Amino acid sequence: MKKFKRIVLLLGMLFLFQSAYTQEIVKVDLPVRGFAIAAPQKSDVDRFVSFMDEVLAPRGVNVLILRVDYNYEFKSHPELRNKVTLSEGDVKKIVAVARKHGMKLVPQINLLGHQSWAGSLGNLLKVYPEFDETPQVQIPVDYKWPNEDGLYCKSYCPLHPDVHEVVFDLMDEIVEVFETDAFHAGMDEVFYIADDKCPRCSGRDAAELFAGEVSKIRNHLQVQGKKLWMWGDRLIDGKTTGIGMWEASMNNTYRAIDMIPKDVVICDWHYERPDQTPVMFAMKGFDVISCAWKTPQVGVQQVKDMFRWREFQTEAMKDRFQGVILTVWSGAAGFIDGLENYMAAEDKSKQEQSQPWVTFVQMFDTIDKISTK
Repeated sequence: MKKFKRIVLLLGMLFLFQSAYTQEIVKVDLPVRGFAIAAPQKSDVDRFVSFMDEVLAPRGVNVLILRVDYNYEFKSHPELRNKVTLSEGDVKKIVAVARKHGMKLVPQINLLGHQSWAGSLGNLLKVYPEFDETPQVQIPVDYKWPNEDGLYCKSYCPLHPDVHEVVFDLMDEIVEVFETDAFHAGMDEVFYIADDKCPRCSGRDAAELFAGEVSKIRNHLQVQGKKLWMWGDRLIDGKTTGIGMWEASMNNTYRAIDMIPKDVVICDWHYERPDQTPVMFAMKGFDVISCAWKTPQVGVQQVKDMFRWREFQTEAMKDRFQGVILTVWSGAAGFIDGLENYMAAEDKSKQEQSQPWVTFVQMFDTIDKISTK
């Protein structure tokens, strides 16, 4: 009888040990397995829908950020449309396949910054030049960086009395047609803000201006039950961290991190190194997502970091580490072509590795390996 009791006791201890060990090694999945890319051109919609159905969904992508900007037949402001745009019917094709796979759509229109690119002015400032933060800076025919004007991309003036009437119309329309509760406002790489020649912004604090614009956009969405997503670079101190002017702020907007609502979702992009700034955002109370591009080892490390943070942080912190996004800064058709060629190659090690499609494959392979342990 004593021998039987000892066996039962040993079996019980073994069960408890195995349960504890299992709990230690089992990893939860990432809430966000994201993919960000330009919305397809009208002629590529059907191919893109097939790509969502046959590539993104099987890979487990559950968040799709689409840079729409003016590539939609806006009814509220048709004067801002591109020459060829997506129709409502085109968008509904994307919506249907996203719904089929439980994929969250987050349409994006660049707000505040990125109102020009190289030698081309964006539609908003073309049609409404009075919104320009720096009208004295002319777009050069032969654009070069760096330049005397410090021109990377133009910004609209956040204090212009009429600008939000326009951009809020666009936001409302694009969120409605995509049938979503989230909107991405961009707001990265804002170099023109609080310009000393702007009659409204001159002398004002750049952090307060930036925080005011973020809050205004967030508040407009919040009353409709929608959530604001944005890039996180302007909220990082570029000097103290050593990250610099591109992936962080050198013009003092970083102090806005303590002035904006905590329900803004931060997309924290770092492309050359897997900088650990998601910890800062999470400690400030924000949900944060790490974003990679075309350096596979950075994307893979960001995946590993996200799983590690979700496993070892406090209960209050861990769910703020939401996951990862692969970002693509080319057209949808170009990415699909690149991915198809890469997957068809017999020896992938001989293919150019510094490409977003290589990062995509390696990131999502790593997610699958870790989440199934």
